[in-house]
Amino acid sequence: MNTVVLNLEPVAHITDEQFYQLCMANRDLSLELNASGELVIVSPVGGESGNNEAGLITDLEIWNRQSKLGKVFSSSTIFRLPNGANRSPDAAWVSLERWNALTPEQRKKFPPLTPDFLIELRSETDTLKRLQEKMKEYLENGLRLGWLVNPQNQQVEIYRQGQPVSVLALPVRLSGEDVLPGFELQL
Repeated sequence: MNTVVLNLEPVAHITDEQFYQLCMANRDLSLELNASGELVIVSPVGGESGNNEAGLITDLEIWNRQSKLGKVFSSSTIFRLPNGANRSPDAAWVSLERWNALTPEQRKKFPPLTPDFLIELRSETDTLKRLQEKMKEYLENGLRLGWLVNPQNQQVEIYRQGQPVSVLALPVRLSGEDVLPGFELQL
C-alpha cells in the first residue's frame, strides 16, 4: 500500500481541533495533514522497517535518559508545525526547555512545535521525494537537525539549519552535534 493524499480543501477546511478529533476517531490509521490542507494517510511499515525504527528510538531514548536534556517521541506522535501542517516523524526529540514551555493541554494533544531533532526512516512504501519535501518543511519550520535514513540507496541525508543537505554513504557513525551533545548513532 502506498501513501494516499486526499485534497479536502475544495470541500472543507479542517481545523487543528477537527484534525485531532479525526485522528482520535480513527486510531487505526496513521494520518498527517500537510500545510495545504491535504489529508495524508500514511502506509503501515513491514517488520524490518518497524524493527529499524524501534532501534533508532531506543538508541535516542537511552542517550536521553542519561543526558536528561529533553523528551523523545515515537512515530505515533503528531506535531503541529508553525505552517499549519500536522506531521509525525519516525523518531523525534524536543529540548526540555521547549517542552516545559508548553501547557499541559498542549502536551496532551498534538504539541504545537517542530522537534529540535528528528529521524525519518524510508520504508519500502515511501517515495524519497516525499520524504525530502517533508524534511525541507521541517527545516522551514525550525528543525535544528534531521536525518533522513534511506536503506534502499544505502545513504543518509543530514539536514541542518542554514546549510546545504549532506549525503553520506552507509555504514556511517552520525553525531548529534550541538543539538544532541554526546549522542552518536552507528548506522
